[in-house]
Amino acid sequence: MAFKIFANSGSSQGQQIYEALGRSMAVIEFSLDGKILTANANFLATMGYELGDIVGKQHAIFVTADYAKSPEYKQFWKTLSDGKFVANAFQRVRKDGDTVWLEATYNPILNAAGKPVKVIKFATDITARRKERALNEGILTAIDRSQAMIEFDLTGKILKANGNFLKTMGYSEGEVVGKNHSMFVEPAYAQSTEYKDFWASLRKGDVQAAQFKRLAKGGKEVWLEATYNPIFDQNGKPERVIKLATDITEQVQLLIDLKKMIDTNFTEIDSNIVSLDEAAMSGTSAAAQSSNSVQTVAASAEELSASIAEISRSMAQSRDETERAFSQTVSANQSTQKMADVVAAMTGIVEVIQGIAGQINLLALNATIESARAGEAGKGFAVVANEVKNLANQAAKATDQISAEISGVQEISNEVVNSLETIRGSIETARDSVTSISASVEEQSAVTESVSQNMQTMAVSVDELARRLDEIRSISGGVGSSVKRTREAAEVLTR
Repeated sequence: MAFKIFANSGSSQGQQIYEALGRSMAVIEFSLDGKILTANANFLATMGYELGDIVGKQHAIFVTADYAKSPEYKQFWKTLSDGKFVANAFQRVRKDGDTVWLEATYNPILNAAGKPVKVIKFATDITARRKERALNEGILTAIDRSQAMIEFDLTGKILKANGNFLKTMGYSEGEVVGKNHSMFVEPAYAQSTEYKDFWASLRKGDVQAAQFKRLAKGGKEVWLEATYNPIFDQNGKPERVIKLATDITEQVQLLIDLKKMIDTNFTEIDSNIVSLDEAAMSGTSAAAQSSNSVQTVAASAEELSASIAEISRSMAQSRDETERAFSQTVSANQSTQKMADVVAAMTGIVEVIQGIAGQINLLALNATIESARAGEAGKGFAVVANEVKNLANQAAKATDQISAEISGVQEISNEVVNSLETIRGSIETARDSVTSISASVEEQSAVTESVSQNMQTMAVSVDELARRLDEIRSISGGVGSSVKRTREAAEVLTR
């Protein structure tokens, strides 16, 4: 619908002006109590509403609940109802709850009698501009908190300085504002062509960035990592200079102390390198001598290893012969034992024969007695009985002699068994000793072989040591060159 702001002018020109404003600005109409009458498309787009969403509602839908209840808000509408316009940047709330900033004027519309009848608001969305300004202000605040900052005009006159700068330089603001930048430099430098060129470059708009030596209050030396930044006016011409600085005095002093320490340490390093070269040369000579000695020992170890190997073979043969002798002794002992068993068996047989002879003798005696009783008839039988008795006595004598011989054989057999048992024990002891000696010789052979191999390895290691010592001498020469270059770099570092 058309807005009749200039209806009382009686011309169409006012209407045209109003329509032109409506095309470029957000426009909304209110009654004097804040009720929304209408709004144009720009306003609706800015606030995220449809016209039907807001007509008849109160202006309070565009502000926070706390602000709508505040005395300030009530005074705002009283001022408008009194016929006074209000212009400012206003924070308002969109339909989606986001905050929007409007550069706006609330204009009371008067009737023919000069009394307010409604309010028309013309507004421009400045949200992006406000955010950018807030960001810039935040950046400046962060810089102000963390860095020393001071402003000059193009002649070098001090306009203002922040707390960090004043603290760094030891001044109060009243002691520096209105003074010239040259108060922070040595008098000779302030009169130099270099200093004049420094300010001439700033007046042309060139940034100056470096590490600067400056003088604090009382002549104390201060080092600043700083940039002098020309600030341009709306025509692109420099109008002032802002300096942002960080106090690096401690770092610079550390570098100076470091250079002194480096000079001292490098002198010691030079001396140590010379000593290292001499030690390496001596080590090379000693390694050569060690190599010869090790080679000699290695050769002797090889000969010893060969001798022990031969002894080991001989001991192995002795062990085999001892084993065979032990086996033969065991066999002889077993045979002798069998013979003793046979003799023992013969003793039993002889005893049986002796028993039989005794019985025969007893029978002969009985026969003699019976023949005597028989008289003449028994004489012939008595003769036979007597012969049998004689034979029995002879058999008894023979068995006694055999028994005596068997006892002798058994005694000799027992002596042989005992002797063989003793021999077997001795041979077994000898076998164990030979086995133990053989094992020890084999172990010694392995150790000697290992020693020989280790000596060969040592010989190689000594040769490698000699080569490494030569490399150390070469490297120490390179280190000397590197130390020289590092000293030169350290000197550059502290200039």
